[in-house]
Amino acid sequence: MTVKKASSFSALSGLVYSTESGRHCPHCEQPEADCICAAAPVNSGDGIARVRRESKGRGGKTVTTIQGLCLTLDELKTLTAALKKRCGCGGSLKEGVIEIQGDHVELLLEELRKRGFIAKKSGG
Repeated sequence: MTVKKASSFSALSGLVYSTESGRHCPHCEQPEADCICAAAPVNSGDGIARVRRESKGRGGKTVTTIQGLCLTLDELKTLTAALKKRCGCGGSLKEGVIEIQGDHVELLLEELRKRGFIAKKSGG
């Protein structure tokens, strides 16, 4: 199979790069100004925060995960930051699941209930 080289720019059949519309959201492919992802809930949870301790796939390190919250991305980021500060440790937000480093199940259950969420301990 031989590949024919293009002899001019007009022979190229597609747009390679454009600065016309600015940055786009990676999820909805809309310009960041028109993005609807931040206003929509990240996951379709049932509104019950399920708090559990996990260590699988993390090299033996323990993390506490919280899932099932019906919040927007901005609200989840704010809640994650507040919970990390309350526990005095690190953590992250991955695909709508809040991960807090260490075993903080009881502390997080208490804090979520104080903030008005329905929270349950999940797993063993």
